[in-house]
Amino acid sequence: MEPITTVLTGIALVKQSVEFIKSNIETVRDIGEIAGAIDGLFAGEQQIQKERFSSKGIIASHKSVASDIIDAKLAQEQLYEMSMLIDMRFGNGTWQQIVNERAKRIQEEKAAIAEQKRQAKIKAQHIQEILIKIGIGLALGLIGVLGVFGYIEIA
Repeated sequence: MEPITTVLTGIALVKQSVEFIKSNIETVRDIGEIAGAIDGLFAGEQQIQKERFSSKGIIASHKSVASDIIDAKLAQEQLYEMSMLIDMRFGNGTWQQIVNERAKRIQEEKAAIAEQKRQAKIKAQHIQEILIKIGIGLALGLIGVLGVFGYIEIA
């Protein structure tokens, strides 16, 4: 399903994910069998919101206000419907567990990325400090060599 997510628009992705979940909800043995569709559902809804509030959306907003709002409302309706289906099939609170775990993983990913950036910045500063020390050392060495040649010429 992932290659399709890059091609489909947000609302189409939501619809496709909902259709898959609805047609398979009674036959799945565990939530993992429909996890890709649930991910697609979240990705589609996120894409709708991103498009709705992007700067490009603001420029073209006068032409697509109704469409943007209706798509967002439809996506929310579909999310609610899927939450009910999944809770009915796998037990009350399952959907909320999915939402909570997803939020936790997104936060962990953001924290990991921030830590990687922090470590890269520290490494870059360390390399810069080393290069400065090497440059100072070379400059002092050159001054010393020139001083020795100057001393030899004077003597």
